[in-house]
Amino acid sequence: MDITHFISIYGYWALFIGCLAEGETVTLLGGVAAHEGLLHYPAAVAVAALGGITGDMALYFIGRRFGTRVLRRFKKAQPNIARANQLILKYPLGFVVGVRFMYGFRLIGPLMIGASRLDPKKFIPLNILGSILWALIFVSLGFVGGRIIAPWLQKMDHHLKYLFLLAALLALCWLLPRTIRYLLRRRRRGS
Repeated sequence: MDITHFISIYGYWALFIGCLAEGETVTLLGGVAAHEGLLHYPAAVAVAALGGITGDMALYFIGRRFGTRVLRRFKKAQPNIARANQLILKYPLGFVVGVRFMYGFRLIGPLMIGASRLDPKKFIPLNILGSILWALIFVSLGFVGGRIIAPWLQKMDHHLKYLFLLAALLALCWLLPRTIRYLLRRRRRGS
């Protein structure tokens, strides 16, 4: 079985499962697969968003149920946890939508939001909004990335094509969060 056949059969399920947790790499690959015609672009965006919504909803409700007990174990972090809870309740839009784009916070963020006792009526629509934006951005980045490198990939040997694609996506996944963190730090220092 070749990779094209595998993606055409399991592509949407793999995309959904990959987006339940971290998911940026999987979402980018979903965009590349959409560019290659293995997945449909609108469906890839919808499936990635659905995976993101589902994963964060589960983590949020786990955080509501068990988060306070778990977070109490981190004695030295209590001042930071208290500050995060204040920020979550004061700026739910920025925190719920923004946590999805903060590298390393995709799993702990929804748990903390749930533990903060943010009302589900606020969390659910903000989570849906954040997931749709996240899926649209990362699937589109993968789609555009596939379009940019496609002319070169067609000239490469079959195996080199996939290695180059993998290296380019890994480099993008490595650079993007670091660039965002750098810009956020710069912005905080300036304010």
